[in-house]
Formats: sequence, C-alpha cells, structure tokens
Amino acid sequence: MTLKLYAHPLSSYCQKAKTAFYEKGVAFEEVMLDGSEPVASEFAALWPIGRFPALTDGTNEKDRRLVFDTTTIIEYLDVKYPDKPLIPADPDAAVEVRMWDRFFDNYINYPQQRLVYIAIGREPDDGKDGAKWKEQFDTAYAYLDRRMAGREWVASDSFSLADCSAAPALLYADWTYSIPKHFENLWAYRDRLLARPSYARALDEARPYRHYFPLGAPDGRD
Repeated sequence: MTLKLYAHPLSSYCQKAKTAFYEKGVAFEEVMLDGSEPVASEFAALWPIGRFPALTDGTNEKDRRLVFDTTTIIEYLDVKYPDKPLIPADPDAAVEVRMWDRFFDNYINYPQQRLVYIAIGREPDDGKDGAKWKEQFDTAYAYLDRRMAGREWVASDSFSLADCSAAPALLYADWTYSIPKHFENLWAYRDRLLARPSYARALDEARPYRHYFPLGAPDGRD
C-alpha cells in the first residue's frame, strides 16, 4: 500500500481525513496510533511534532513523502487523485470551501477541545465552568444555523473539504456542549453529515473506542 495514514479512529481530525479518503474512494492503510510499539517509535521518528493524523506516500524510505495537517492531507488527495474533488476548481469557490474548513477547526473544534481539557484538568478553568468557550459555541451555533437555512452543504453545492471538517467537529461539539434543539437548520445539517456514507464509515470505525471520550459518549446522539 502506497498511502499510510497514521491515525486513531476516535480523533476528530483523523475522522475528517478518513472521510475524505472514503468520499474519494482512495485506498490507504491505517496505522493505529495507540501508544504501542513499534508504531509509536516509528511515528516519533517520522514526525517528531507528534500531531496526528499524518500521511506518508511511497514505499521507498528515501523517496517517501510526509504530509502533515489534516487539511493539507485532503488538499494532497485532491491533487493526486482529482476524481470527485473536495475543493472546487474555481478559485473563488475554493476560497469559500477553505474558509469554512477553517471555521470548523477554529471555532468549533478549538472551543470543544478547551472544554474537554478543562473538564479533565489539563487546562485551568476561569472559575466560570468554561463560560468563555461556551459563549463562543453559542455564537458559532447561531451563525451556523443561519448559514444552513436553505442549504444542503455548508460551502458548496456538493460535499466538500468543509463538510469533511464539519462532520466530526459537530459530532463532538454536541457531545461536549449540546446544540440547542431550536437550531433546526444546524441539526438537519448535522444529521445529513452523520448519514453521509463516507463519514458514517469513519464513525463506525470509531465506535469501539467511544468509551475513551473523556466526557462520556452520550447515547442516541451519534
């Protein structure tokens, strides 16, 4: 197998990357990062920064290419495997997709991770139960609900990089700080994302590890 994705199925960013692979029908080998050897040492030598997922392309170590950062991995897939593009060819439309990809990473994933870290003691709280991050969620949820009025996908007429980002981000966001039920457009979008075969497959592969979610995976909201 030429493409190796170093990942853990429960990670939102790994799910984002895997959704792109499945959406495009590109075969890859998933290398499980669970702290066990020899993979842990192999990954540390390959990518000392240690953030995952990371992708390698090529079987010859001398010519093997490393691609890190989830968005960049998906960009690389679109370049190497242009069928079923996840980033539009039109430059203006591509800007819109890339912008919304950043929205989910920066304004959904980031506050979600901060709340989890506060809950497990990895980051100090402000004494207000993460109120700063919850306020950011309230703003982002309301903005997304308005955005999704009359839309199927968030940034394009077709499923895109931005939707690959949105699917796991909204899954874990709701687990962490529930999306209010009155945001019907946002809920309908989340339901479409979870039903998308490419993301549903990535999510199914994460199910055996749900008990590792620090706040507890809620029933009936997957």
